[in-house]
Amino acid sequence: MSSNMCNSLSSTESLGGPGCPPETEISNRIFSVDSTEELKPLSPLKTAKIWICEAMDEYDGLDDDLEAVNIANFFHRVDSNQIIYQASKKKFKMIGKYVMGDMLGEGSYGKVKEMLDTESLTRRAVKIFKTKKLRRIPNGLQNVQKEIQLLRKLRHKNIIRVLEEFEVEEKNKLYVIMEFCVGSLQAMLDSVPGKKLPPRQGHGYFLQLVDGLEYLHSNRVVHKDIKPGNLLFTLDEVMKISDFGVAEIIDTFAPDDTCYTGQGSPAFQPPEIASGKESFPGFKVDVWSAGVTLFNIMTGKYPFEGDNIYKLFENISKGEFTVPQELDDCLQDLLLGMLRKNPVERFSLQQVRHHPYLHRKPPLNAYPRVSLPVQKRNGNNDMTVLPYLFNHYYASFDDSDSLLNNSSFGLDSTPEYLTERELNASAETEKCTPEQANGNAQADQTCTKKANRKKRPITCLAVKNLSMCKQS
Repeated sequence: MSSNMCNSLSSTESLGGPGCPPETEISNRIFSVDSTEELKPLSPLKTAKIWICEAMDEYDGLDDDLEAVNIANFFHRVDSNQIIYQASKKKFKMIGKYVMGDMLGEGSYGKVKEMLDTESLTRRAVKIFKTKKLRRIPNGLQNVQKEIQLLRKLRHKNIIRVLEEFEVEEKNKLYVIMEFCVGSLQAMLDSVPGKKLPPRQGHGYFLQLVDGLEYLHSNRVVHKDIKPGNLLFTLDEVMKISDFGVAEIIDTFAPDDTCYTGQGSPAFQPPEIASGKESFPGFKVDVWSAGVTLFNIMTGKYPFEGDNIYKLFENISKGEFTVPQELDDCLQDLLLGMLRKNPVERFSLQQVRHHPYLHRKPPLNAYPRVSLPVQKRNGNNDMTVLPYLFNHYYASFDDSDSLLNNSSFGLDSTPEYLTERELNASAETEKCTPEQANGNAQADQTCTKKANRKKRPITCLAVKNLSMCKQS
């Protein structure tokens, strides 16, 4: 703040007499922005002296005066139809040969965005890390570089692939180009009632998980964090094992697969880690986590639960759980073998591969197939880079002739200016829109439940990314 706007004056004389400590008086001066008059600092000789220790009786009516103040003079109600927002334009941004798109997600280390490779015209995903932030995290930069080096060596259809990485020193950012995936298995589970998959669909996904784990273990890599949130899908429903931040490479000359650190998600940890053992077989950790994942996608529940992490680990250490009887007998036998408390007795990955459950497909049933998670409100996984390209190359065209208004290109046809009432109305409409992504008949139930709730005010950022809105 400029010294011309606020003057702080220290008084050497006591404001309250001998018994009061010295205080500082702040003098504020209000002036017009259009005025060219210079503000001169107030002279200490003009400082007002206020004695408050001996004259408090003069302020007895101060509270009464405050109660008589009309609040309407300070706060004015504005109709929502009078608040106008302007939609922010997609700003074209290019890093190397890649055109940036919308953000797909955000993690503790960085954020993920969609990109377009201008040479091959293929969709890619990029992880963006701030190097300054990574250096503030203990071993943050080393862990990211370790994960990149590991993924560069792995080549399998069910393992996420790193295509390129480069650092822009001017921006202090690290870009890691990866295969594009539309969402995770966890997002699919969250999108359906019961949070479980049809038996035939879950069987196919588990086969892909076993294929990926076999490749990792053949390269002496222990993932240590297998869970639905780390299993991604491409547009053609190919599963990709991702997030190798806590993975460990077993030394080539090591006599066995013994590991000494476990850093995965608590609900997917085996009893040997939950009970605090110093060493444990690493490959059996992935078998256990895969078993918990299979249990979760087939039942919508977890075999072990707890009110807190201590109770959860206590229940996992006991190794006692119940398999729902409605599951297929062959599937029950596989779950009991993969979730055995003793790692020595637990199924190996080879035993899982040769189990009868993996060699026969469950019968088709009336359950609808769960669709891939969608990134846009129109129910499609359209390329988010297209609006940036059209705004960059066709922004000078007339709106009536511009391709931006053609919804067949998957672009947003929202008008440039919107009122807050229109934003709220569109949000209420979207709540009752049939769920195209799930392909189920729960839209009417969802609409009824939300209609009975008390309407809550929303911010414009919850509906559309607008430049003039601030998150409340």
